[in-house]
Amino acid sequence: MKFGLLYEHQLPRSWKEKSDYDLLHEALEQVELADRLGFDYVWENEHHFLEEYSHSSAPEVFLAACARNTERIRLGHAVVLSPPPYNHPARVAERIATLDLISDGRVDWGTGESASRMEMEGFGVPMDDKKAMWFEATEQSANMMTMEPYPGFEGQFFSMPCRNVLPKPYQQPHPPLWVACSRMETIHAAARAGIGALTFAFVNPDVARQWVEEYYAIIRSEECVPIGHAVNANIAMCTGFSVHHDAEEAKRRGADGFRYFGYSLGHYYVFGEHKPGVTGVWERFEEAREHMDDVGKGSGIGTPDEVREHLQEFADAGVDQVIFIQQGGKNEHRHICEAMELFSAEVMPHFKAGEEEREARKAEELAPWIEAALARKPRMEPVAEADIPLVAAFGRNIVQTDQDPDARSTHHAAADITVPAADPMEREKAAAAGDD
Repeated sequence: MKFGLLYEHQLPRSWKEKSDYDLLHEALEQVELADRLGFDYVWENEHHFLEEYSHSSAPEVFLAACARNTERIRLGHAVVLSPPPYNHPARVAERIATLDLISDGRVDWGTGESASRMEMEGFGVPMDDKKAMWFEATEQSANMMTMEPYPGFEGQFFSMPCRNVLPKPYQQPHPPLWVACSRMETIHAAARAGIGALTFAFVNPDVARQWVEEYYAIIRSEECVPIGHAVNANIAMCTGFSVHHDAEEAKRRGADGFRYFGYSLGHYYVFGEHKPGVTGVWERFEEAREHMDDVGKGSGIGTPDEVREHLQEFADAGVDQVIFIQQGGKNEHRHICEAMELFSAEVMPHFKAGEEEREARKAEELAPWIEAALARKPRMEPVAEADIPLVAAFGRNIVQTDQDPDARSTHHAAADITVPAADPMEREKAAAAGDD
């Protein structure tokens, strides 16, 4: 089983002048430590306007910084908000491919729609259309990464002419595709699309087992019709994270952050009312804390033995990856790092033994199903060379004007600007060289 770290860049009030600066730089240190310790993934979600819950509006920038000082850990852009009002599909293809090149092919491409009014209304994404927007945009971003040139598209939610979208990614045909899930229906949709399920929901191992079984049953069926050009058959689940030899100290260091993560999530997505720039989410959390359930064993928070036992239940259920919520609420940077070091030393080795053999068996068992799924995929027809449009530059209609012989000028008709006239010999040279 693989292990990842999730970053929302949570920053509860009250804020200081350098709060965001410190948050980002501490997160970079944590990712660099995770790389050295053997963690498999770092995941960062894209969110907008969600004060105190997520100050993570540019994951591609943060992950590019991570790429420079790490060597092995995979960089999960989870999630790219895919409806076109958030991100044009061509920009998604360009950013993911560029990050993949910078990181030597270590990117995983997570996708999603968002369901918060703060984000959706901020960008003009209709609730009724967001799922169809996600499908159309994600499918076309994958096509853009794999086709040269991209034939162009006239869709329901975006259109563009034939263009060659560059650069192409390091991983071929494109980085592994995932989608954010919180319900069984979305997990089914992920399997039908042949992509990984990032389940940002906190479920017990019995529910996890059911989700895994139903996900892989669809992967092995004719229902699986890939949205991308490769199948990424994996399911990941989230849990809390705080490890210490003293169970009570582990809880003291990490329980509040885990509870706040769930509360602030609910504030924006379920029950909250928010006045931008005014509402204090942490303040409301503190008022509600005494009414919230206790956090302890079975939450990823505890001694190494307790955490190992908790994670083994997920491994037995067939979960491919567990993603830890370690940067929640006001959890302290040094406590997060200490917990990561203890986990790496005393918990991780138990799950890494024989990992390569397990992955090889899984790949061999799924290979016929994946081959059949890719054969079912409807593919965009490439454009014939004769049909590739010839795109002429706007042009520079240069006209000599002689209003003042001592101050010769030329009129740039295309842009409607006047520029100094060059010496006739210089103009001749420039024209020959194609100088504009």
